[in-house]
Amino acid sequence: MKKEIKIGSKVLSSTSPYIIAEMSANHLMDLERAKAIILAARESGADAIKLQTYRPDTITLDVHNEEFLCTPGSPWEGMNLFDLYKTAYTPWEWHEELFNYAKEIGIDCFSTPFDLTAVDFLSQFDMPAVKIASFEINDIPLIEKAAKLGKPIIISTGIAEIEDINLAIETCHKAGNDQIVLLKCISSYPAPYSEFNLKTIPDMEDKFDCVIGISDHSMGSIIPISAVTLGATVIEKHMTLKRADGGPDGSFSMEPQEFKAMVDDVHNICQALGEVTYELTDKQKNARPRSRSLYVSADIKAGESFSENNIKSVRPGYGLHTKYYYDILGKKAKCDLKMGTALKWDYIE
Repeated sequence: MKKEIKIGSKVLSSTSPYIIAEMSANHLMDLERAKAIILAARESGADAIKLQTYRPDTITLDVHNEEFLCTPGSPWEGMNLFDLYKTAYTPWEWHEELFNYAKEIGIDCFSTPFDLTAVDFLSQFDMPAVKIASFEINDIPLIEKAAKLGKPIIISTGIAEIEDINLAIETCHKAGNDQIVLLKCISSYPAPYSEFNLKTIPDMEDKFDCVIGISDHSMGSIIPISAVTLGATVIEKHMTLKRADGGPDGSFSMEPQEFKAMVDDVHNICQALGEVTYELTDKQKNARPRSRSLYVSADIKAGESFSENNIKSVRPGYGLHTKYYYDILGKKAKCDLKMGTALKWDYIE
């Protein structure tokens, strides 16, 4: 049975998913903007803000041949990886101030390390969790070192095959860490709905015996909301102040008001999902008398036969149950009955 996992003060639960606002490169190399995104995340109802910790030379090489070009069809098509990451990375000298600011305003803050030096660097901060990005799921030394931090480890599976996921989980277990969250993810920006295969979420939970969430790069909130209905307990979504401000990730990021609407919708759908029950609520019980029952639909004299012309199944529900309709037809009335009388056995011979 999968382990109960707590991130910060929150136990991961399908009744109240843990929602992460991903800053990524949306700070646009402006520290004050980064802090504004953290505040916006808190005000939008996110449980956490997530950073990315790398330098251009720790994530790739300063090489300009074709192999080091960004993925065709991505928002960064035609760019060299090293040049992209020079514009996208979060300066390491900002981290302490950003972690302290998040703590000050009351939102969890953690990061994605992209190499071993980043894990060492992040170990000085009291992070509630650590994240492994999709494209690092096959970096086994990185996963091992991150797992040894002893924090819940959240792993995106965007480019992973089953063997990659199994190896990542095995690596965490060998490092003594069984606090594993797997995120269903499509490493496409923005991600098309047709590629998500969200029905995989409950299968992932069964197959890998892990807590499952969603890392969503699609537009809008339909994917996180749908994922929650299938058992996702963690949601990760990019946030920016304004998409029009641009930046490497701006085009597929949510603005604060959109993020807040998503958070509200997620919490509302969790309430709506509830539990398996056939018990009526108090409101349903109060409404039940407004259902149908048998009533006198035309005046009836004592001794007159009940027929389809003088009794009907109508609302409200204070008469006999409608299941007795055919049993009553042809029987005689014991007394005079006015139209609108709720039919009772006492009135029937």
